[in-house]
Amino acid sequence: MSNAAPDIRCVVVHAPGPAWQPGRPAFEQPGVAGHVAHYRTWLASGKLAMGGPFIDADGGGMMITAPGVGEDEVRTFARADPAVATGLLTVQVRRWLVGMHA
Repeated sequence: MSNAAPDIRCVVVHAPGPAWQPGRPAFEQPGVAGHVAHYRTWLASGKLAMGGPFIDADGGGMMITAPGVGEDEVRTFARADPAVATGLLTVQVRRWLVGMHA
């Protein structure tokens, strides 16, 4: 049995907000480039493990933080997303236990 601390990450879940334009592809939504740029800064800093859009008709997407990034920091960063500020996207931050991985 391992004494290692559990791998708990934050998952940032995005959904279309009130400013989302139905029928328009995700990458053609006004303001989505700012959203992508916002999260690329976290990717470059090592705080983001992976992220991207859902490919079904409902839209939205998710980001999974790297190990050790605190929930308060994630919430602050997620709220600072320009696409959230303009209402293009809504955001929810949830804690996730990595139960299985390669």
